[in-house]
Amino acid sequence: MKNKNDYIEAAHQIIISLGLPRAQRNERSALCLLALLNLTPGKAWAKAENPLVGITPIMDWSRVHYDKEYKPNTRETFRRQTMHQFCDAGIALYNPDKPDRPVNSPKAVYQVEPAALSLLRSFGTPAWHDNLTTYLSKRETLVARYAKEREQNRIPVQIAPGKEITLSPGDHSELIRAIVEEFGPRYVPGGVLIYAGDTGDKMGYVDAVLLAELGVKVDSHGKMPDVVLYCPKRKWLLLVESVTSHGPVDGKRHAELARLFARSTAGLVYVTAFPNRSIMGRYLGEIAWETEVWVADAPSHLIHFNGVRFLGPYDA
Repeated sequence: MKNKNDYIEAAHQIIISLGLPRAQRNERSALCLLALLNLTPGKAWAKAENPLVGITPIMDWSRVHYDKEYKPNTRETFRRQTMHQFCDAGIALYNPDKPDRPVNSPKAVYQVEPAALSLLRSFGTPAWHDNLTTYLSKRETLVARYAKEREQNRIPVQIAPGKEITLSPGDHSELIRAIVEEFGPRYVPGGVLIYAGDTGDKMGYVDAVLLAELGVKVDSHGKMPDVVLYCPKRKWLLLVESVTSHGPVDGKRHAELARLFARSTAGLVYVTAFPNRSIMGRYLGEIAWETEVWVADAPSHLIHFNGVRFLGPYDA
């Protein structure tokens, strides 16, 4: 096999044979599979490899070896519409070199799973169909095993006595855990967690019913704050941004949140949380007035940015 299109078609047929959904039966996914195997034109399937490779390198590899150019803004499509499904199907492993790497890390890598590599090296040989049958009979076990391993690397967050959720690994989720477990009990006694975002799944946890009762409709397009806490005693909603690499509640973000929660029947309190004062220092000039700042490594202190009261909502 030497023709580039033949390799792409073969990879496409393999994806179908492995039972991936229709949405992954396309040229993009075929190229991802070839890149995971470093199967350049003219190379035998028996010589397939298993390098560690990230999304941008996969796209670059497709351009260099198969003359397929993809725009940089399609990176998320590669990640969410192909590689996620490859991992869920047990074909690829996510960050096998460092399983606790944050899900949004630019260093994130994928690698073809060993059993899948062994199977694909037999493609085009008389043993292919028997090997495929054997592989498929065991794949559910593989998928369950890797799903369990991914779950073990997630960050547990206690949201109520005896009730726990888990978030994707990373500094951002660690700070969200501190907000829920340290900030909440100190400054929102008797409070209820309504929402906690997740870098791997933006709707990590949401109590949509309680939000609706308070007049708020959940926005699924990334505009929600990282954490929303409700204080029934004072009828406050605390909108908390977890800042590890992105900005705080500045003037622009304050206005966005005010619009999103405009129909809230509860008063709004805006909070920016930082893991430490060093990171806070980078953003001091951006933090909006009439907001609160909390630093996780000094949890018993709260910094108030001006206003007529220490902690509470402000009328428009």
